Amino acid sequence: MSNYSTLTDQAASVIAANGPSWNAISPEYVARMRLQNRFKTGLDVAKYTAKIMREDMAAYDKDSSQYTQSLGCWHGFIGQQKLIAIKKHHGTTKRRYLYLSGWMIAALRSEFGPLPDQSMHEKTSVPGLIEELYTFLRQADARELGGLFRELDAARAAGDAAKEKAVQAKIDNFETHVVPIIADIDAGFGNAEATYLLAKKMIEAGACCIQIENQVSDEKQCGHQDGKVTVPHEDFLAKIRAVRYAFMELGVDDGVIVARTDSLGAGLTKQIAYTKEPGDLGDQYNSFLDCEEVSAADLKNGDVILNRNGKLLRPKRLPSNLFQFRAGTGEDRCVLDSITSLQNGADLLWIETEKPHVGQIKGMIDRVRQVIPNAKLVYNNSPSFNWTLNFRQQVFDAWQKEGKDVSKYDRAKLMSVDYDTTELALEADRRIQTFQRDGSRDAGIFHHLITLPTYHTAALSTNDLAKGYFGEEGMLAYVAGVQRKEIRQGIACVKHQNMSGSDIGDDHKEYFAGEAALKAAGKDNTMNQFS
Repeated sequence: MSNYSTLTDQAASVIAANGPSWNAISPEYVARMRLQNRFKTGLDVAKYTAKIMREDMAAYDKDSSQYTQSLGCWHGFIGQQKLIAIKKHHGTTKRRYLYLSGWMIAALRSEFGPLPDQSMHEKTSVPGLIEELYTFLRQADARELGGLFRELDAARAAGDAAKEKAVQAKIDNFETHVVPIIADIDAGFGNAEATYLLAKKMIEAGACCIQIENQVSDEKQCGHQDGKVTVPHEDFLAKIRAVRYAFMELGVDDGVIVARTDSLGAGLTKQIAYTKEPGDLGDQYNSFLDCEEVSAADLKNGDVILNRNGKLLRPKRLPSNLFQFRAGTGEDRCVLDSITSLQNGADLLWIETEKPHVGQIKGMIDRVRQVIPNAKLVYNNSPSFNWTLNFRQQVFDAWQKEGKDVSKYDRAKLMSVDYDTTELALEADRRIQTFQRDGSRDAGIFHHLITLPTYHTAALSTNDLAKGYFGEEGMLAYVAGVQRKEIRQGIACVKHQNMSGSDIGDDHKEYFAGEAALKAAGKDNTMNQFS
């Protein structure tokens, strides 16, 4: 990215070349506006962030402590505040991403109103949210840089050359709020062509990474609900190729594809896979079907029969026309799905599990790595898990296996507040705290995300405010519970006019009208109370 002085000089040359009629245009103001609008299109964002994500993947391959993280965001403002907070508290956005959850789009962003996570929402709402998220992140850049420009002007007005140099260095080394996004395309919203068309829209909106799952599009279920139905590998691979073609058509050659397998919790398939010869991919998929051996005399009207090694097998077929897999084959199917996806163009894996258990995840990824040594996972640290109960039970089971006395604990009631201060509960919390580090070190997890945390935080904070404001606390509920905390913790949006772009607008008024500008940030602006 060009520095402040270079951009100013470039603008000055263009202005001079256009003669006296452009004399009122300030080269420095042009430079400021260009810096505040670094990313002109969504494709600029996708190309920039794809490079970052590839570099992060390479860094993780060398050192598993260099894992990445994200939180799911359902609105541009939520994503913006997340990245502003990350920069404030941690000093850098490095290895912190955005996650776009199909669940939250269905629940919060559909014109139909709240919907379950079953791909019933408008597919256009997915690229719409990507564009919205990056619009808000770019505005965060403009706002922070605007503050630096004011500091620069103040240093000059005070004749403080050292301060001026220091502020200009901050401008030249400014770290953008724009980070990679892992965007959920569900099961592709249709056939491979539909997947390709939607992927293009997502990439054009700024997505450098698209996550796609191996469920049937028209039967798609939330990853933590029952009734999931998978498709044969070749159907899924066609969609992976469709996404790759979309990336390459748009010039994002290093775009990232996350192949998600729901096979661990999916006991059904809609199709029997096409197979040409024993042991091919279709035959391997069919080998997991729940079948009974029959003779010609046993055949009934409408039976579907498989011939395997000279034996006639009748797959278990449900009234829904779905076929059932054998119980206990989920992990084997996940491993085969993962290897097959990586061998056919996917870059990262997502294995949807029913609980957060490092040992379980490690067991599957170790088998995948026997074939593909650098296999890496995106893992869903899901709010659908009861983390407290799961980890307390894991500690209980581990201690029991070690021969430790656990007689004072009731395994079925470990969620109880009565256990909160016990040794077992404290050990469980310690394991929750280190879950991401442990999973990345032991189970190949490159990226940890929480799918819908901001859905829950919005509900919780609104509940707390409503409880107090409409009760005895009255206005104190807002002042003590929200505003005072914002002021004391330095939350940027306490100056909500500034956050919404008022100061940026004032800057532009000055650029365009000079001394005649009617600006909003005068002495009577109540936002001055928060200085």
